[in-house]
This record gives sequence, structure tokens and C-alpha cells, in this order.
Amino acid sequence: MLLTLDLGNTNLTAGVFRGEELICEFRIATDRTRTGDQYAADLLAMLRLYNIDPADIGGAILGSVVPSLDNAFCKAVSRVIGKEPLMVGPGIKSGINIRIDNPAQLGADLLVGGVAAVHQYGAPCIVWDLGTATTVSVVDKDGAFRGGAIMPGVATSLDSLVSRASLLPNIRLQAPAHVIGTNSVDSMRSGAVFGTAAMVDGMCDRIVEELGYEAKVIVTGGLGAEIAACCRRDTVYDGQLLLDGLRILYERNTK
Repeated sequence: MLLTLDLGNTNLTAGVFRGEELICEFRIATDRTRTGDQYAADLLAMLRLYNIDPADIGGAILGSVVPSLDNAFCKAVSRVIGKEPLMVGPGIKSGINIRIDNPAQLGADLLVGGVAAVHQYGAPCIVWDLGTATTVSVVDKDGAFRGGAIMPGVATSLDSLVSRASLLPNIRLQAPAHVIGTNSVDSMRSGAVFGTAAMVDGMCDRIVEELGYEAKVIVTGGLGAEIAACCRRDTVYDGQLLLDGLRILYERNTK
């Protein structure tokens, strides 16, 4: 079995694969003050919760956008399964030509998402990851990673709005019945969900215009399903895209 770890700013998303089958997925809150031993205890507890014996895990791979926690998580994984994880970073064999100004600066999450999207849906493609940040990755028809865009995430923007506007409440993110909200909550939901979906559509229009041809649109991330359902462009929602990408990278680098 393989342990895949996607370390983000808000959560660690982990998955265990048996071959190509994802047999369990779980999340642990990202906390920069915790130690490797504390994260090891969390990982061990979650594996036991899903009745997975750490001794049966033959390898691990870690993709991280929180460099300050890399050492802690490497230590945690080593304590739990007895093996150091493969790190996604410069020098890893991705199978994708990275055509940006400085390939070494490409975020692990963007690389992993691009690898998985090309492998499973083909090129060209536009990958949207809707998490703490909203990121866009563009892979051209030749399978080359061309770059993308980064903007505040939906929940991040809502949190900032609520903290700065005294009369606006915290809300649960879901699509309202109408674009034109008739109360504060529905107006906020309309802006967050329909506004983000319109941004996805509009940015894809501009990206396609710049590429000169159409591209498949893939959406992932914790808020992706709600947004993708409201897009006017044809989109594919894939909630386990990054975990699959980590599995694919592990296989390409260990054969």
C-alpha cells in the first residue's frame, strides 16, 4: 500500500492506495506549532481508525506548500511506517515539461494537479484547485505546463469579508436559489458561489483565447463540487485529483 500526503495551508489531506484504488482518505488540521511526534500520533490514530496496519504500507510521498512543516511531517511518516517519504520538489520525474520562468519555484500542488489531470483526462487542460487559495494550472496541447494564476480562495475571501464588515454574518457556503439575493445571507452566497463560478468561466475564456484552442476544465479542492456545478463551461469535478497525482508521481519515481 502507498500513503499519499497533500500538505496544504489549512489541512493535510492523506490517502492510502492499494494499487490504483484509494481505500481511505482523511484530513488533519495544519498547525505550524505542532511537532513531528504529535503529527505521528495523529497519522497513527487515523490509520487505525480505518483499520490499516502501518506495517502494510510500503512507501509514502509528500507534496507540501508549507515548507516550515516539511521536516516535521517527514519525521512523522518515518515514525509511523518506518520509511522516509518521497518529497515532491525539484528533480522529481514528473513527465511534464515545465515551461515557466523558474521551474524550481513551481508549487508542489500545481505540479501534482497537472500531472494527474494530463494522465487521467489528457492535454490540453486547465486545472482549478479551490482551497485556501484558488489556483489555476494550464497544460498546453503538447503536455507542457505553461503557468497559471493564483487568487484568494473562496472561504479565505469570505472570512476576510466577515471580519471587516460588522453587519455580515458567517455563512455556510452553498448555492442560493437565485443570483439576485433578497437577504444578506443569500447575497453573500450568490457572490461567493456564482461569482466564483463566473470567474472560472471568464478566466477559462481568456486562457483559451491565449492558447488558441479549447482545453478540458478540471476542478478539484474542498469547495470545488459546489462551484463546478454552477459553471456554464463543461467542467469535470475530481475530488481526489491531487492524491491520484501523488500516486502517479511515486510510481514514476520508484520504478
